[in-house]
Amino acid sequence: MTDPATPASRIALVLGTSTGGVGRHVAMLAEGLTREGSRVVVAGPPGTGEDFAFGRLGAVFLPVPISDRPRPLNDLRAVRALRGLRGADVVHAHGLRAGALAALALAGTGTGLVVTLHNAATAGGAVGAVYALLERIVARLADRILVVSPDLGERMTRLGARHVEAAVVPAPALTPSGRPAGDVRAELGVGGSPVLLTVARLAQQKGLETLLDAAAAFTGTGSVFLVAGDGPLRGPLEERIAREGLPVRLLGNRNDVGDLLTVAEALVVPSRWEGQPLVVQEALRAGRPVVATAVGGIPAMTGDAGLLVPYGDAGALRGAVGRLLTDRDLAETLRRAAVRRGGELPGASEAVGAVLEVYADLRADRGRIT
Repeated sequence: MTDPATPASRIALVLGTSTGGVGRHVAMLAEGLTREGSRVVVAGPPGTGEDFAFGRLGAVFLPVPISDRPRPLNDLRAVRALRGLRGADVVHAHGLRAGALAALALAGTGTGLVVTLHNAATAGGAVGAVYALLERIVARLADRILVVSPDLGERMTRLGARHVEAAVVPAPALTPSGRPAGDVRAELGVGGSPVLLTVARLAQQKGLETLLDAAAAFTGTGSVFLVAGDGPLRGPLEERIAREGLPVRLLGNRNDVGDLLTVAEALVVPSRWEGQPLVVQEALRAGRPVVATAVGGIPAMTGDAGLLVPYGDAGALRGAVGRLLTDRDLAETLRRAAVRRGGELPGASEAVGAVLEVYADLRADRGRIT
């Protein structure tokens, strides 16, 4: 194995539309790789470039129109633009669509391609068929595939991927503002009520209909379910919450998750699939128990610091939340376990070191072939 401390001199990072975890991860890598001496180009949609200010991290930003869903003409433009990355020592794409477009752009060029898959394709129908095709493209054309959960790795291997390994995707350090918990509670209007926090995009993957099903049992108990995030399902969720009088409040996008965690009894994650969700890492580091579905990378991440339930089982989710709220010994045990587990999770330096090792191995393999 080559020395991972010697970085590739020219690295291109590719991503699609992102306002959250993927963008934050790429920004962390761009900053760390630049610090290690690499020349880094980040390629992605202009809006994503503005949101994460990659230029301020030492990288060069290349606008590429990678959309959030299949758009044939737009995708063709993206492939053409990504061909300009052929001079890089390694191209590292993040996400299935970015990975597939980069694979098509670089096929036959000899440029090494690494793809990190951050999410599973959960859509059905025609959209699901398109994503299945993109998976096959990535499996067959990428030199290295990094996955955020074991099930993704198994799927890529079944599809013929040559080299699959675990990705290291740590959450950036999350620092509360220092506001007293009482002030945070007053701003949220929750008084002394027990708070259950969910941080999620309001979209199909996040299983929020199950959260609402479970929350219905806590109507009138004083407990409050807060959901930080926004997305296409906001309207239907608001309508149901109002119609049924559910103890759930949609807060919209927030930049004070650290403060929200200080007043939460637990983080509740009802998702149908997750990889290595940053908010779970943030909750563990804050010493907050996690009540979550046992999907994707969540079980390995939480260890004994959470209560895990099957996806879509509102009764099990309701029971787990109820146990945590009523059994103080259990809650304290989970809090201590969360602090311990949070301290064991990898950080930014480990993530940068891991990708440098992947890049070095890939370049060494290509050197042996040529």
